[in-house]
Amino acid sequence: MTTEDSIFVGASRNTDDSYQKAERLLLKYANRHGLITGATGTGKTVSLQILAEAFSDAGVPVFCADIKGDLSGIAMKGEEKDFLLKRAEAVRLEPYTFREAPVIFWDLFGEKGHPVRTTISEMGPLLLSRLMDLSEAQEGVINIAFRVADEEGLLLLDLKDLQALLAHVAERADEIGTRYGNVSKQSVGAIQRALLVLEQQGAAHFFGEPALGISELMRTTRDGRGYVNVLAADKLMMNPRLYATFLLWLLSELFEALPEVGDPDKPRLVFFFDEAHLLFDEAPKVLTERVEQVVRLIRSKGVGVYFVTQNPLDVPESVLAQLGNRVQHALRAYTPREQKAVKTAAETFRPNPDFDCFEAITKLGVGEALVSTLEEKAVPSIVQRTLIRPPSSRIGTITDAERQAVINASPVAGQYDKTVDRESAFERLQKKTENVASAPQSGQEQEKAESGTTGWSLPDFGGGGSRSTSRSSGRSSYRRQSVTEAAIKSVVRSVGTTLGRELIRGILGSLRRR
Repeated sequence: MTTEDSIFVGASRNTDDSYQKAERLLLKYANRHGLITGATGTGKTVSLQILAEAFSDAGVPVFCADIKGDLSGIAMKGEEKDFLLKRAEAVRLEPYTFREAPVIFWDLFGEKGHPVRTTISEMGPLLLSRLMDLSEAQEGVINIAFRVADEEGLLLLDLKDLQALLAHVAERADEIGTRYGNVSKQSVGAIQRALLVLEQQGAAHFFGEPALGISELMRTTRDGRGYVNVLAADKLMMNPRLYATFLLWLLSELFEALPEVGDPDKPRLVFFFDEAHLLFDEAPKVLTERVEQVVRLIRSKGVGVYFVTQNPLDVPESVLAQLGNRVQHALRAYTPREQKAVKTAAETFRPNPDFDCFEAITKLGVGEALVSTLEEKAVPSIVQRTLIRPPSSRIGTITDAERQAVINASPVAGQYDKTVDRESAFERLQKKTENVASAPQSGQEQEKAESGTTGWSLPDFGGGGSRSTSRSSGRSSYRRQSVTEAAIKSVVRSVGTTLGRELIRGILGSLRRR
């Protein structure tokens, strides 16, 4: 249930264990970001689902990743079940209606949704280096390659463009190295091997055209509901580095493309980042700083970012401090690290004198959560033990036939399904190589090429032929000489040397006399 200015999240528990007070998320503070945490099976996905439904009903487009496939049910109308009806009654959700959300399915591999692509240029050297886990020296080579591409007007669209560019840079390593720094063949080789691994993991599907337009993620229906963009990520999770890099790229693109709007009455887009720890695991400092910067500044673009993960410790403190709206499901506290996580979660809430947060987090039931949202003047509300409302759409997965029907009826059907391969760095560098190979030669060069010689030779004494160098196979070869030839040539060299010395002495002597 969504009003004009807020989203109904659930009902908080009174001291007598009844649920009375409605807990709401104010739309004007929804772009102040949020966090949904909890152990596996405690209800995180359903919390994500009811928030996505509510934002959609409020006219706010949503982007979220479907890790296990169970979020796809948001595209189908829910079914009346006893436990759902009891939950709706407990939280006083009236009226409780069932309906599907407008959904667009996306998939980097183009199997369970419309293909998602971007170009190598749009990804940029920093994220590519992160994606391939490059060393500092290898990242330097990537930066140099991008600089060369800019100077020579080479479009970098797909993997083969980058592979061709790196080969081009390696061939001109000496020339380029004097301008930008050392380009070692070892570094280029390591990058090429990393690109091959990416290609085998399916990244070739992600790089190319037509590239995804950010505006596609911000669509609304004719009746004003926001589309829920669901990224099929079950296969993508087999390569978590690609998943994290893609989502970071998407955030960066939103940040760069959208204009400043300040604090609107409701967000322009809400972004749910499931399995958020993958973004920060073993991430270099420069990348973590980039995430922090985007999260801090994208708020003024009207975009809300909600991290979904098991443990609050998965998110760096610098990012955690930016998240104003919190939904904390149950956590276990058996090991020291788990106890630290519960303590961290409890300390981030505005305390409630009616219960101890640390203890409550360990005793929450399925579908219950500690909820704190931003109230008037963006002040965090006192944390409440809340029973989350039931969703209106289906809980769980959908069939392949149902998914295909949604894809066929999508507003972007046919726009991204076929790959476009226009002329770019690969084609231009290939043409350049062919032109050099087929360029017309001068008469002297052609004669040398045909004779297989370099043009220099010694006189032929006694019909023995001349000594020459051959360029075939890139190596010099000499014709075997007879003993007579060798003796004659030795005499010639000796005579020539003696005459030369006498001439020089005569010239120098005449200069001295003058």
